[in-house]
Amino acid sequence: METSTKPTVREEQAIVLDYLPHGYPFEHGAMKTAIVQAIGINHLTILELIPKKGIHLQPYHEVYIGEGKRDEIHHIKGRIPIDKLTSTAKSELVHAVEEIVGKHEDRFVQFFNKAQPLTMRMHQLELLPGLGKKHMWEIIMARKAKPFENFEDLKSRVKLLPDPKQTVVKRIISELEGKEKYQIFTG
Repeated sequence: METSTKPTVREEQAIVLDYLPHGYPFEHGAMKTAIVQAIGINHLTILELIPKKGIHLQPYHEVYIGEGKRDEIHHIKGRIPIDKLTSTAKSELVHAVEEIVGKHEDRFVQFFNKAQPLTMRMHQLELLPGLGKKHMWEIIMARKAKPFENFEDLKSRVKLLPDPKQTVVKRIISELEGKEKYQIFTG
């Protein structure tokens, strides 16, 4: 029997979506632990974290969750599906994703510069909401002349393109909700 050697995707930093100082309200028992629901910055993974004792966190706070010494997080409990997020975490998710896309704009602009065909009839660019064949070809022709530098450059060089930042954010949310066959941005 062959074992998979696929590397484990690890996050280094995460953005807090919700902090539950007394754990989940529906869990019973005397030993409730505090829970942090967060989204990883590199792979956009939704995670459940256990904070260190005495640490209180706010939404949008960035926490280190890598292999080294952690100041605020005791350990990573694991990945959680989007439907297990609290209502607060769900409402903060779009804002957190917008913040990640904005802070790491170059990473997402590179997608527009390097996207390739998936099949003979489908291109990665067409996976973005609001982008069809016409926009796909305009993007490909514009990037051949010169790679895009940022979202503004992309908007100015491709006519009638929907807001590229919001397009990326919508696609990420859709992937997190499990609505997409192809994962282009999420871990």
